[in-house]
Amino acid sequence: MSSAQQEIDERTNLAGSNKFELLLFKLGSSAGSDRSELFGINVFKIREIVAMPEITVVAGASPHLLGVVNLRGQVISVIDLPAIMGCQPKTGLNIMLVTEFARTTQAFAVESVEDIVRLDWGQVLSAEASTADGLVTSIARLDGNTDRSRLAQVLDVETILRTLTPSSGSDVNPETIGPKINLKPGTIVLAADDSIVARALIEQGLEAMGVHYIMTKTGQEAWDHLQSVARVAETEGKPVSDKIALVLTDLEMPEMDGFTLTRNIKQDTRFRGIPVVIHSSLTGNANEDHVRNVGADAYVAKFVAEELAATMRKVLTQL
Repeated sequence: MSSAQQEIDERTNLAGSNKFELLLFKLGSSAGSDRSELFGINVFKIREIVAMPEITVVAGASPHLLGVVNLRGQVISVIDLPAIMGCQPKTGLNIMLVTEFARTTQAFAVESVEDIVRLDWGQVLSAEASTADGLVTSIARLDGNTDRSRLAQVLDVETILRTLTPSSGSDVNPETIGPKINLKPGTIVLAADDSIVARALIEQGLEAMGVHYIMTKTGQEAWDHLQSVARVAETEGKPVSDKIALVLTDLEMPEMDGFTLTRNIKQDTRFRGIPVVIHSSLTGNANEDHVRNVGADAYVAKFVAEELAATMRKVLTQL
């Protein structure tokens, strides 16, 4: 096996152990500080890293859109990430991160790339309470759970993209989402996603489908809720499937990722009969293969409400 293929397989298998790799980079100093903080993006979203090429400015574009580049025949928009995050590069915009996620390809201009680190999702804590705009989804403790650990801000690039170009996100149209989904009486959909934008879209979609739901922000929060429901069901002498019709989960989440949440559910006999649908911006054959390996019942890429509804209907009718 080639070293490149071994590296791909090794990174893909990280997801099975609640681990991931984070690309660390700097954007420059923020207002009122001379210090350049560390930021991060999941390596799975990075297609390539290149030195900043010549950019063609697009007339009338958003102030944070630097322009476009022609990269091997593909025209890609280049986003000024330091400007969005309120940072001032000390040495200029030197590196371009080409990313693929949520069915789109775009590039982010950064000052420098620092490292790739391998972390456990348990080292990552939600930052939602600390940030009003949702651009930073979580804080990674790079050196473990110690007081002296370096910290990196993990960016919610989906929210950044939707904020910059609102048309990049799919709005929910109740007229095209199809017929209402009839869940078993008394049951709900348990959903988990750490992105503010994603949660809002999912909630709109589930409401348009006519289903009751509980929304959680991490895989750990969803798992804890399942434990609580299981205890109540046990005292009532009922199966948990009488209360939870389906679990809908993202993959990238602080504390516990969607792969681990799915594996935990599928390995626990209390949750037999509860389907799990993974709903993620991480697309590609490697991720979809791993989804099958952990026992998920379906995979749907973010975010088209009609596709999510169709997938949920299909899974629920197979029970």
